[in-house]
Amino acid sequence: MAAPAAPAPTGSATARAVRNVVFVDGVRTPFGKAGKKGIYAETRADDLVVKVIRELLRRHPELPPERIDEVAIAATTQIGDQGLTIGRTAALLAGLPKSVPGYAIDRMCAGAMTAVTNVASSIGFGAYDIAIAGGVEHMGRHPMGEGVDPNPRFLADQLVDTSALVMGQTAENLHDRFPHLTKERTDAFAAASQARYDAAVKAGKIGPEFVTVATRSAEQGWGLASADEPPRPGTTVETLAGLKTPFRPHGRITAGNAAGLNDGATGCIVADEDTARELGLPIGMRMVGFAFAGVEPEVMGVGPVPATEKALARTGLSIEDIGLFEVNEAFAIQVLAFLDHFGIADDDPRVNQWGGAIAVGHPLASSGVRLMTQLSRQFAERPDVRYGITTMCIGIGMGGTVIWENPNWDGSDK
Repeated sequence: MAAPAAPAPTGSATARAVRNVVFVDGVRTPFGKAGKKGIYAETRADDLVVKVIRELLRRHPELPPERIDEVAIAATTQIGDQGLTIGRTAALLAGLPKSVPGYAIDRMCAGAMTAVTNVASSIGFGAYDIAIAGGVEHMGRHPMGEGVDPNPRFLADQLVDTSALVMGQTAENLHDRFPHLTKERTDAFAAASQARYDAAVKAGKIGPEFVTVATRSAEQGWGLASADEPPRPGTTVETLAGLKTPFRPHGRITAGNAAGLNDGATGCIVADEDTARELGLPIGMRMVGFAFAGVEPEVMGVGPVPATEKALARTGLSIEDIGLFEVNEAFAIQVLAFLDHFGIADDDPRVNQWGGAIAVGHPLASSGVRLMTQLSRQFAERPDVRYGITTMCIGIGMGGTVIWENPNWDGSDK
């Protein structure tokens, strides 16, 4: 906990100490493939969020709904069933008291991450005690960029290169910038992500965080989404080598070494630590600090590097202090650029030990809380690890990093 604030001048508002903020618990829907054949093709985005909120309350009856101070839900494309201030409307649809406010937020891929850091800041300041934060993306109904009208000055004034607005092209640009990070290395990382995810499912590591979703198909009737749809178990480097490179002739980015287009929702409970203990809520992890940073939009995938450096500097930690990493795998090249910068091996077991977005999918604004939920559950198994990181690149040239402390740490050196 930070040191208490200096005494307030006479006649001013009462000074406050910064409070400890904790991640209580997180859940998510299984992730689906975007498109007409995906499991959520005929399911509304806001209904996915409603399922997540209701599941958080079902799992934690010790939390009185009226004690929730805020509901912050992110979506990148805020139109249709992802519009209308989805944090507020989903809260109402989920049956929360009408006294509970809510709002929508957009920071593209880091939407849910930003929802968490926003409510955490308010909790730390003392404006809230408990909040729900999360994100949703139905990329089948709302493809990335739907309805947007980029200002022509971006290109006319040469503020960005044309590639900056196409995420796959920015990943190709990263290969240009770091030629030693070859396609062979990215394919190897992608195949390993699929294998790690498959092993985690078989070991029961993936699944306890799911909220099952009833789905409807006009052709097939009702169904139940209870497992992730995107993973491709058995993927090999050899099969990845022959895939097409849609963003550049003879390029290096393929459907196999990048996250797909996906649908899904995530949510979590964030609270003041004292309030969590008062109510008997579990403490999954404690927030240490966070940072967002901007980079050249043409190489947005490098964003986690300066964001992590900034977060480490502000918390007084070093990369050697971090025992677990959850790095969003928008593209394998983006993860390798991060690892290479910090001198971490491509196959370091501390990194994405249960696989990542290349296997499970990346429904844009929802992914940040998936990373946090997995890290929290890993902390519970690893009392030898004190600190962990969740980090991701963000479209239009940004990165975001949150550093967490393991409440189960046993005092060992790691």
